[in-house]
Amino acid sequence: MALRRAGSGSGAASVALVGGAVRDLLLHRVHNDPWRGLPDLDLVVEGRASQWVAGLVAALVDQLGPGVVQRCQEHGAYGTVELELSVAGEPVLLDVATARRESYPVPAENPQVSFGCLADDLARRDFSINAMALELASGTLLDPHGGREDLERRQLRFLHGGSVRDDPTRLVRGARYAARLGLELESASTEQARVTLAAWPWGWRLGDPPGQAPAALGTRLRMELELLLEREPWLAALTALQRWGALALLDPALQADRTWPRRLRWALRLGLPPLAALVAGASDPLALAERLQLPHRQHRLLVQWLTLRRRLQERQGDGLPLLAEHWCGLLEAPGCSPEGVALAIACGTGPRRPLLRWWQRWRQVKAASTAADLLAAGMRPGPELGQRLRELRAERLRLERL
Repeated sequence: MALRRAGSGSGAASVALVGGAVRDLLLHRVHNDPWRGLPDLDLVVEGRASQWVAGLVAALVDQLGPGVVQRCQEHGAYGTVELELSVAGEPVLLDVATARRESYPVPAENPQVSFGCLADDLARRDFSINAMALELASGTLLDPHGGREDLERRQLRFLHGGSVRDDPTRLVRGARYAARLGLELESASTEQARVTLAAWPWGWRLGDPPGQAPAALGTRLRMELELLLEREPWLAALTALQRWGALALLDPALQADRTWPRRLRWALRLGLPPLAALVAGASDPLALAERLQLPHRQHRLLVQWLTLRRRLQERQGDGLPLLAEHWCGLLEAPGCSPEGVALAIACGTGPRRPLLRWWQRWRQVKAASTAADLLAAGMRPGPELGQRLRELRAERLRLERL
């Protein structure tokens, strides 16, 4: 109520609450879904947001008191303003954006953006259920694309026939909503996804230099996948993506893969980044990691796992180690790491039992004597000291069962 009064008193031509907050409010009040809270709110104004936000802040302070606004920061050429509020002791993020329109001259690249009206702003969104707005002054629900009816049908519907062509990450967002809200892609949107993916209308293709992939097939795709894995029921979300054929956005091998649930469960159990474990199922994991611009740590993890996989394959001809000390020598060689071994366990690379034994116990086994003990006994510093410590550790490892 305070926000509604503040919006009507801010001087803006039109101020509306848009997006997920409107959707979730309808789900809660009309369809009795559990209330998911409001971690952030999105407002759209007709006219430059930065010109109207001062009045909005003043109105909020008048309604809720002088301590309500904790931070106010303007971003970007279009004057989006981010407000951090404290309401009844709880933090609320409020994004105030200028209404805009978008066009995609090149599919999957970043769109061209210009000022627009509220109708334009709703028309640029991904699904009808996110293209509703609540005008703050009048309390009127604006639903030009039938989002309310789609909520009743528990379905996701793209706003137009080129939605997937323009921005294929909309499929990942759809999977997030499907998993979190219990929705399903409606038939025409499912067909749009199938036809678009089969036609692959984007200039970049698998095998081209990964760094040349457009934004929605590279960095934006990674960001959406990170949100999916960090915030959503990932098993349901990735299952939906695979059912829609959309894992092909990453790699056809991943679309055909049926082992990723086990791989991700093991990765989470072992404390590994789940996105790296998902990428490990690609036909060329390092190329996919480069295209998505995975963080350096995850890229290095994949390199270490591939190095270990190659070493295990090379050793198969001569027979894999039979003793704990020999497994330690293999798994602790330069180029390997505990995280690389953990990813090998998650991926089912090599025999799981000795890898697990090393991960859980053998790597913790130490020599019976320390370097200080040997020095106190009269041994001099140097290579011989290190060799003696390795021999003493090997003696203890020989007592370990495989």
